Amino acid sequence: QVQLVESGGGLVQAGGSLRLSCAASGRTYWNYAMAWFRQAPGKEREFVAGVNWSGSSTSYADSVKGRFSISRGNTKNTVYLQMNSPEPEDTAVYYCAASRTSGFPSNRRDEYASWGQGTQVPVSS
Repeated sequence: QVQLVESGGGLVQAGGSLRLSCAASGRTYWNYAMAWFRQAPGKEREFVAGVNWSGSSTSYADSVKGRFSISRGNTKNTVYLQMNSPEPEDTAVYYCAASRTSGFPSNRRDEYASWGQGTQVPVSS
């Protein structure tokens, strides 16, 4: 089992920038994909961005393409979400997730076995 802890959330102005971090622990190998999901009030949790185990392959929701960027740290047990030019519609609780597999990151929630507790990101207009 992987334990995930998110950090870096907080109030951000539309058009600004924010970086979320997720630290993973509990497994001695890191060959699994990771992703960020988000959940806005009254809405389903949705995929935002994912990265494969090595960091060489990424995928994004259409709504954040060109604005958000996902990456893995050098030790592979940390994943980041760089949020540039956020919009009020990006307001949500952001969750880090670790996949069951190492390959191309899926956008399906049921592909992810471990979840963090979430970090709130309100975007003001």
